[in-house]
Amino acid sequence: MTINEVFGLRNQGRKEEAYEAARVIYATDKSPYASTAMFWTAVDMLKMRVGEDQMEEAKKIYMALERLLTNMKDEKGWMHDAMKKCLALMERGNNRERLLEEGPQHLQMGIWGEELAVAYLREKGYVILERDWHSTHRDIDIIARQGERIVFVEVKTRRNRDFADPIQAINYQKRKNLRLAINHYLHYRKIDNPWRFDVITVVGEMGSKMPEINHIEDFNIIDSPKRRYYR
Repeated sequence: MTINEVFGLRNQGRKEEAYEAARVIYATDKSPYASTAMFWTAVDMLKMRVGEDQMEEAKKIYMALERLLTNMKDEKGWMHDAMKKCLALMERGNNRERLLEEGPQHLQMGIWGEELAVAYLREKGYVILERDWHSTHRDIDIIARQGERIVFVEVKTRRNRDFADPIQAINYQKRKNLRLAINHYLHYRKIDNPWRFDVITVVGEMGSKMPEINHIEDFNIIDSPKRRYYR
């Protein structure tokens, strides 16, 4: 495995494979190029661990990144920027845990629904790449990989369907924001893999052992908001 191949795996979204390959190379090669591969693949792993709520593991990776950065040149400041973003991501992960325990009830419901959606996707064999990915004021709840395909997921959680189906919350403005956020992510990560947009709805009382989970694959975010999507 070469360093170019490591970056190739990373660009394909195969981040865990890229990380393990970078570790093997870095064990015997501490050159700047190998160190760079080690740094960026470790950043990817930190983000994945935060997404998996493995905050202690994410903290260990962050500390290893700090040690790695002391021996590297960062003339353009990209690595220090990445460290700041990692720290902010860890803080959001910790905040998510606190909100689930102490936050307002509507936020607790949303976090509970996202946790169920993540568990559902993992059970189906998806690899979770990102959670709560932000593009300015726009966000994507979950970014996952299914084989070679990148899957962007919006999660909607409701106690019941008394007033409206949760899918109706994805209105015209929400679809527009999602398109912009997805385009930003694809451009930012330099991803040319096939992709799709899914919606997962969760209906039930928080803590329920049998919530209703509905996974709508390939949800259309381009057509008129008047169109309804059910499967």
